[in-house]
Amino acid sequence: YYISYEDVQSFITKLNSMTGENFRMPTEAEWEFAARGGNKSEGYTYSGSNTIGDVAWYNDNSSSKTHTVKTKAANEVGIDNQTICLKENTTEEELLTLIRNLNDDKGVDGILIQLPLPKGIDEDKVILTLSADKDVDGFHPLNVAALWQKRPCLLPCTPKGIIELMKRKGIEMSGKRAVVIGRSNIVGLPVAKLLTDENATVTVCHSRTKNLAEICSQADILVPALGKPKFVKENMVKEGAVVIDVGVNRDPDTGKLCGDVDFEAVAPKTSFITKVPGGVGPMTIACLMQNTLECYLNNMKKK
Repeated sequence: YYISYEDVQSFITKLNSMTGENFRMPTEAEWEFAARGGNKSEGYTYSGSNTIGDVAWYNDNSSSKTHTVKTKAANEVGIDNQTICLKENTTEEELLTLIRNLNDDKGVDGILIQLPLPKGIDEDKVILTLSADKDVDGFHPLNVAALWQKRPCLLPCTPKGIIELMKRKGIEMSGKRAVVIGRSNIVGLPVAKLLTDENATVTVCHSRTKNLAEICSQADILVPALGKPKFVKENMVKEGAVVIDVGVNRDPDTGKLCGDVDFEAVAPKTSFITKVPGGVGPMTIACLMQNTLECYLNNMKKK
């Protein structure tokens, strides 16, 4: 089945409509070159499904809202997807065998391992087993190394979404002082690197940081990603600052979703702030779809 330029246009249009963003449409020449596997002399026929690609998730709970949202997004933009729900007592070797099979399956372009994993399964070993070329989350060590070496790679979705969001909103990052609260491999460290690549001056804060409130109050761009409900208060935010709230928590008083920022208290001081739920979450999903498309196009070039 040949994936035409019109198919790609339809995919990008649906993605932009779903997210409210404006992801760049490849030119017809770019698509033709990719569709020929980088070979200018011959066409390319895709022998798999008639959609853009395949995504597989691991999760021990089929009702998980997280992977349900991802599945819905994939369906809406035309990505063929399969949710593989394994029982909680699945062994590590069984999971690794499944991942190896998906790595070898030419009909699967992207694989997402739904974290966290059950106890007794080595998360690092699982991610290392995953093919870096199909790692739509951007967690494989080869993708992480490429990120830090400023080489082309699959970027982690949430940090990628944060940078894309600020670019789309016209927020200047170059020369600005940015403070990231949190140093996780999933968000804190990669978003600090991407901000640095945008020529911001970045400080990474964590649980051992002294004078945290004072440091945060000097930030032009503040990115809390620590997982503590309403941790960032008004006194921690500079007047006119940009605040990108990454946290997703339950408010202990109301039981409702909230971020790491006390939104009602902080919002009046900011020039731009993201809501929870809302802001960063949809961008993460959109970038997951974009990464899947990138996996598909990269895999086509190899066939």
